[in-house]
Amino acid sequence: MTRTIRLAQQPAADELLARDPFALLTGMLLDQQVPMEKAFAGPRLIADRLGTDDLDPKVVAATAEERFTEIMTGPPAVHRYPKSMGARVQELARAVLEQYDGDTEAIWRDVTTGAELYKRLNALPGYGPQKAKIFVALLGKQAGVAPEGWRTAAGDYGLEGFRSVADVVDDASLQKVREHKKSVKAAAKAARS
Repeated sequence: MTRTIRLAQQPAADELLARDPFALLTGMLLDQQVPMEKAFAGPRLIADRLGTDDLDPKVVAATAEERFTEIMTGPPAVHRYPKSMGARVQELARAVLEQYDGDTEAIWRDVTTGAELYKRLNALPGYGPQKAKIFVALLGKQAGVAPEGWRTAAGDYGLEGFRSVADVVDDASLQKVREHKKSVKAAAKAARS
């Protein structure tokens, strides 16, 4: 799983995301209520604080809860809500260990349909329908994981354009995604008025 990723907008953090499936899965988990770059830089920060070169779900799951909260709290904090998001990261690590024998890539390696991939992702702790759809799109658009029907399973995120992190490949696409999100929020606000 080596490819170019530009989600954290930091070379060391993006390099980890590109080669470590659990880091990428964790970055997506952290991508809520913080800027995208901060969320996807989180796995590198966690790995550094654990003293590891990658983000091994076994190490994450085995770390004492109090220690993991310290890792998430920093400074700087990995997330706006370090304790609750730290607990989610550890729950995700435990799920990968229990359901996929610690092999994160097994979540998508042998799937034959986008619907199956979506179902597996949606079943993970901290992943709901929207996050699962975005991650299906990210895998399809940037990781070459494209089982039959993946675009349909990804919903609007599978469409061409600049809708989510799945479409961020450089600074210009990041700005286009931000503009799209801003226009969606404005339209939703206008609809409520």
